Amino acid sequence: ADFAKALGVADGDLVKMRNEVKANLEREVKKRLQARVKNQVMDALLDVNPIEVPQALVEMESQQMAEAAKADLEKRGAAMKNMPVEPSWFTEQAKRRVKLGLVLAELVKSKDLHAKPEQVKAVVEDFAETFEDPKEVVRWYYSQPQRLAEAEALAMENNVVEWALANAKVSEKAVGFDELMGNQA
Repeated sequence: ADFAKALGVADGDLVKMRNEVKANLEREVKKRLQARVKNQVMDALLDVNPIEVPQALVEMESQQMAEAAKADLEKRGAAMKNMPVEPSWFTEQAKRRVKLGLVLAELVKSKDLHAKPEQVKAVVEDFAETFEDPKEVVRWYYSQPQRLAEAEALAMENNVVEWALANAKVSEKAVGFDELMGNQA
């Protein structure tokens, strides 16, 4: 009971604690599976749509990625004043992002895969459910257009993944828990 209380179960109910742990694990497994499938779909889309991208777009994306990495390190307490973060470190990842952005934009436009308000709301609610006060998190997302745009982009990506899975030859492969969670053998 003390352990359950330490994990946030106020009344120390062990059954409630087990149910919360189980729900959290199931949610994490679901998210990991979705991320894995999404990555496989994005790889397939790039494979079947080989395109050249303007170097200027890749350089802009590399610069943004470098600035984001530097800001993230500063938030984590790293003294970045005299430490360079070079955009060239991100060139390959930036090239992939730019290609994917162009391919996804064309698919969204040509197949009408735009995110619908109810899909955006479902994404926000899914984010919020892991927090103590989900309603406050939903309000936080809807209070700023930039935050809501992130949820909208995710909903649109989900539409692309659903479309691709419905229109591709798909085979399922069992994945062990450790492999899915990234645990080393």
